[in-house]
Amino acid sequence: QVQLVESGGGLVQAGDSLRLSCTASGRAFSPSAMGWFRQAPGKERQFVGTITWSAGNTVYADYVKGRFTISRDSSKNTVYLRLNSLEPEDTAVYYCAAATTGRWLLNEYDFWGQGTEVTVSS
Repeated sequence: QVQLVESGGGLVQAGDSLRLSCTASGRAFSPSAMGWFRQAPGKERQFVGTITWSAGNTVYADYVKGRFTISRDSSKNTVYLRLNSLEPEDTAVYYCAAATTGRWLLNEYDFWGQGTEVTVSS
């Protein structure tokens, strides 16, 4: 079993930046990819982006528009989500997820964290 723990959320003002972290623990961790998702109040969960674990290739949702960056440190079993130029519309609970197979291409992930809340005030 793999446990994912997110951290780094908080209350910020529009235009600010945050870096979210997601650290994995449990059995030997070697995912196919790690993804970030978010869920705003009253809305469905939304894909943010993904990073492949071995090569570090990234894929982002169109709405990210270059404001967000995903990176990983495999030595720490940690993936990061850098959020720049935050807008009130970015207010959401941000979740990380791990995919053990190539089904991340279908947005299918096997393990999920509990989420970290980001609130952006105008």
